[in-house]
Amino acid sequence: MTDKDRLEEQRRSLALALRRAELTVEELWLRQFSLGGDSGLIEIDAYLHGIGELDPLQRDVLAQTVNERLDEVTWAHRASYSRPVRDSRPLGRPHAALVGLLEGAELAPPDRLPAVAEAACRLIGVEVTIYLADYDQRLLHRVNGASTSNGDRRQETLQIDTTLAGRAFREVRALPSTTAGRPLLWVPLLDGAERLGVLEVRPADPADLEDPGLRTQCRWLSMLLGHLVTLLDQYGDAFDLVRLPKPRTTGGELIWSLLPPLTAGVDNFVVTGVVEPRQEVNGDAFDYALSEHTATLVIIDAAGHDVRSGLVTATALAAHRRARHAGHGLYEQARAMDEAIGELFDGRSSDGRLSATAVLAELDLAGGRLRYLNAGHPPPLVMRAGKVVKPLTGGLRPPLGLGAHALTIAEEALQPDDWLVLHTDGITEARDRTGVPFGDARLADCLQREAAAGYPPPETARRLIRAILEHQDGELQDDATVLLARWSSPRHPT
Repeated sequence: MTDKDRLEEQRRSLALALRRAELTVEELWLRQFSLGGDSGLIEIDAYLHGIGELDPLQRDVLAQTVNERLDEVTWAHRASYSRPVRDSRPLGRPHAALVGLLEGAELAPPDRLPAVAEAACRLIGVEVTIYLADYDQRLLHRVNGASTSNGDRRQETLQIDTTLAGRAFREVRALPSTTAGRPLLWVPLLDGAERLGVLEVRPADPADLEDPGLRTQCRWLSMLLGHLVTLLDQYGDAFDLVRLPKPRTTGGELIWSLLPPLTAGVDNFVVTGVVEPRQEVNGDAFDYALSEHTATLVIIDAAGHDVRSGLVTATALAAHRRARHAGHGLYEQARAMDEAIGELFDGRSSDGRLSATAVLAELDLAGGRLRYLNAGHPPPLVMRAGKVVKPLTGGLRPPLGLGAHALTIAEEALQPDDWLVLHTDGITEARDRTGVPFGDARLADCLQREAAAGYPPPETARRLIRAILEHQDGELQDDATVLLARWSSPRHPT
């Protein structure tokens, strides 16, 4: 086709598309200005009738103007361009569903996300309901959307430990169900490695439950929805109100505002943390930072059980992050935390009430070299091949906030698939009604039992905290925090 033929084909396609778009020449002339066109009314009319010419840019502006109008009425007929252009239409229903989620969530409050998800999922022929896990990780709570009605019989809450939906959450895998003749697919709702809840997916055809293509599409939707839940959670309280079993104390709000996502992972490394009591925590906290080559971990336990403990912890974590952001290593991070705590309340920390125990650690993700220091904290544990093989007893120094002290950085070589266990004394010192502590041996047994069952770090941490609570009949005497990390050897290209 010659250039003249292509020009004539573009003119004919524009004229045909203009008729199907139900636009007059005057309306086309007015609309093209919003896209940067500057052709005159007479010039456009002459071009459409083949008695005038326009340069390629102006022809393309007219084509885009008509195509945008066609987007409003139909996708079936489009005007052609003077050169190949990228297709802006979603390619198929799965793509359209993902685009629908992205565009629907733009400028949306968190309350609107269930309705956005419902509309997007209709494009792949399913209905969907979002269930979010509460912060106690005992129940999955339904997040109501636009289609909710009084006649809707779906349950508002589901037990994590006793239901198929809970099993999908615990095992992080999609599970089909035909309960009461209703075909369902329970799909884990994830933000990266973090478990947020599950999706109840209802296909129209029961045979679709075994369709691998549908499961793949649901996994895509789950991944994108998980990211959106985490993102929109920063803009409002709708999800927090669903996930909070009861209001937090002031100290609890302070600590939770500082915590990173409870679970995260990069390639060959996963880290997960849990703090209890989740509504009333005061002085316990953890933090991490993941990069291409390094994982930085910190767990901290401030002295006391009141809001002042939370202020000590918040100050220490802020100082740690400041030093970390400046590129400083473990020694400088500890010193910054020391100085920041010492400056609180006019530096009156000599009695130990303004102090904190902590473990700071850095792991080389390529080779497994662990560097750490321990400021008066329970020693970290290494779990290998399903068994606790050793405590890490090096790098000792007094608690933070009691003044500068000499310290050494200890090292340990991890092996592939080793677990690193950091915890506060609220774990091992948790006592039952007769005064018997949970203890180091019971902690090791619990970790080994869950590892033998094949549970990943997030589920192992959840079960460990459940065991601690059961040991104390559901009432903690002290904050209890655990931070679990699993390192595997780097993946090599195949």
